[in-house]
Amino acid sequence: MTDNDGREPSQATGAAALRAGWSHGHRDVSGGWLRPTVFGAVDGLVTNASLIAGVGGGGVSPHAIVLTGAAALVAGAFSMGTGEYISVTNQNELVRSEVALERTMLARFPAAEQDELAGYFRSYGADPDTAARMATAVSRDPRTALRLHTREELGVDPEGLPSPVLAGFASLLAFSLGALIPLLPYLFGLPVLAVSLGITAVALVSGGAMVGRLTGRSVVHSGLRQFLLGGLAVSVTYAVGSLIGGHVM
Repeated sequence: MTDNDGREPSQATGAAALRAGWSHGHRDVSGGWLRPTVFGAVDGLVTNASLIAGVGGGGVSPHAIVLTGAAALVAGAFSMGTGEYISVTNQNELVRSEVALERTMLARFPAAEQDELAGYFRSYGADPDTAARMATAVSRDPRTALRLHTREELGVDPEGLPSPVLAGFASLLAFSLGALIPLLPYLFGLPVLAVSLGITAVALVSGGAMVGRLTGRSVVHSGLRQFLLGGLAVSVTYAVGSLIGGHVM
């Protein structure tokens, strides 16, 4: 049993459901901040740890390692932030262009669009008469009709697009924080590559576990997965650095 808007339980049913632990709240799954934050942090951590491992394996001085790591942090952070901003902006512009086309079709061919809407309702199990009535009711409000058509045809909500500024800033900040971690021993007077890589390993496992907890996956599996993938990149870069450093005069 539902109330007038059809989305929430009745008062009696709702009270019983709440007592049993029912909840209709959901986390943001649109990717507005989670994807660029996670991607930026992991990218910053793995990229800078790999660079430090590579130049460290080549036998360069601690000063050169700090210079390399700092340059990679700044360049990578702005590259990630700018790239994320442009990517999300372009995606939003494409969506808005398609939404504008759909708006034009609704204005020019309302009957055809209403029939199309009824078809969507029938595909969800409504009988033809009910689907036709629902399509008629929805079509009375052009804004609602546009949102439903857009969701069905494009798979997006035109009123819930991610913010390019938020995505870009989240990516820039996350990359910076991730890239800073392997540099910390050198910045605090402990210029030992093994310590830097040890901190990186802990950060990879911890970061993966946090993401696993956030997404509802196994924290052990997520932590080990991130550690193994990041460790592979660091190991290969270290091997390349050692090989080249050992042969360059």
